[in-house]
Amino acid sequence: MSNKLMIAILAMVCAFGLAACSKGPAEAALKAADAALEGVRADASVYVPDQLQAVEDSLAAAKQSFEAGDYKQALAGAKDLPGKAEELAAAVTAKKEELTRSWEEMQGGLPNMVEAIQSRVDILSKSRRLPAGLDKATFENAKASLDTAKQTWSEATAAFGGGNLMDAVNKATAVKEKAAEIMAALGMQAPQAAAQ
Repeated sequence: MSNKLMIAILAMVCAFGLAACSKGPAEAALKAADAALEGVRADASVYVPDQLQAVEDSLAAAKQSFEAGDYKQALAGAKDLPGKAEELAAAVTAKKEELTRSWEEMQGGLPNMVEAIQSRVDILSKSRRLPAGLDKATFENAKASLDTAKQTWSEATAAFGGGNLMDAVNKATAVKEKAAEIMAALGMQAPQAAAQ
């Protein structure tokens, strides 16, 4: 009986020893994953939130395994996360480049488009009668929409200057759509650069 008891105690000590040996590397891997994600988390939450959520879910699962004492599973779940954080950083960079290109394209055409609308509004404001197909209510609505578009463009420019590419491009896109509506209401055709 004492041999069986001794073997059982020895087996338990070995099991605890193995668990303790696995705990250190798992804990280190979780800390490394946390540190790697911390550097990219803020930008990723803005530019690639879905990809960030997948990585955050993996980290949470690894932490849950660690808390449950499954250090082997925690280590397996956490060891690839620093690489995934690098992939997130690359995705953020790619998204920023895409948004910058979009901004530059719109910045090249939208001011001309708004200027053309303003010129048309000025001419129509000075004329005695509006052209056929354009009633006073539609014209007044177009003028009000133009003011809104100018304000939104100013906000977009400020957002871009402040480094908020996502907001800048979203606002510029709204201006582009509004300007196209105004031009259609006024019977104008969009300039080539802005129409793309």
